[in-house]
Amino acid sequence: MQQLGAIRHDWTEAEVKALFELPFNDLMFKAHTVHRENFDPNEVQVSTLLSIKTGACPEDCKYCPQSGHYNTGLEKERLMQVEKVIEKAKKAKETGSTRFCMGAAWKHPADKDMPYVVEMVKRVKELGLETCMTLGMLDQDKASELADAGLDYYNHNLDTSPEFYDKIITTRTYQDRLDTLQNVRDSGMKICSGGILGMGETATDRYGLLMQLANMPVQPESVPINMLVKVAGTPLENVDDLDHLDFVRMIAVARIMMPASHVRLSAGREKMSDEMQAMTFFAGANSIFYGECLLTTPNPETHRDVQLFRKLGINMEQRISDSDATQEAAIMKGLQTQQDSEHFYEA
Repeated sequence: MQQLGAIRHDWTEAEVKALFELPFNDLMFKAHTVHRENFDPNEVQVSTLLSIKTGACPEDCKYCPQSGHYNTGLEKERLMQVEKVIEKAKKAKETGSTRFCMGAAWKHPADKDMPYVVEMVKRVKELGLETCMTLGMLDQDKASELADAGLDYYNHNLDTSPEFYDKIITTRTYQDRLDTLQNVRDSGMKICSGGILGMGETATDRYGLLMQLANMPVQPESVPINMLVKVAGTPLENVDDLDHLDFVRMIAVARIMMPASHVRLSAGREKMSDEMQAMTFFAGANSIFYGECLLTTPNPETHRDVQLFRKLGINMEQRISDSDATQEAAIMKGLQTQQDSEHFYEA
């Protein structure tokens, strides 16, 4: 195995397996060492995710309540108006988010919808936020159009290994996903791509997912690691629960293999205890989605995250040098005041 912390694109299954099988404390120590070499260990980047078009997706992803193939009771919504998106983005910035992610339940964006999503990108950028979108598959023309509008990141998860993929999705191929990521990279945008744990995959599938990501010519700048949220009506609603220590191991190995990437805690965080999240931050997770909802699944309330950050001495990562040095303190104080008021009325 080569030098710890080096960015590599030639990881083998044997090497990844060896990392996963390390004694837990040894793995955590290695991951935290790599994390400290590349990031401030007491900063976490905060993003907000908004569903700009919900439900009726033609894809058959077995984990997704937005798929039109399953009856999950989800109310379908058309593409959100630009002004409403901007209102949400302003609120996200006020509560400390530095990146605003917009997701639409599409197989791919239609030509008629592109002017609206382009306008969303431009307007959110004007607020000083980083922008990210996930709209399904992109051809080169649409990727270039989004890049020209100023989109910073495009999210397109690989979800799992190539070998397990067709057990989860049949309406698009693994190569379709890789092609979209290549189009995004060729357009000059940054890549946000990761996967989901707890769908019934094997340990080998987890190795395969990380190898696909880490062995790209340029590693994804952002790597979301999701823990399956089981939704009634989807084919995975009764899958066995994921061992939480296996999830922490995944975070740690992702950090070692992709040392310069932001590793994000994404879906499933509502089910994670403070202690589990603290372990993931130590293992190298340094990005979260902030707010009470991730597209259509629950997420911890904002004030709970603030409390956890305080307990751990974690600060919100700033996108650029902050001209207002008191911004984060004001956010923290405002949210705490709101929480204190809620407790008063509850009493």
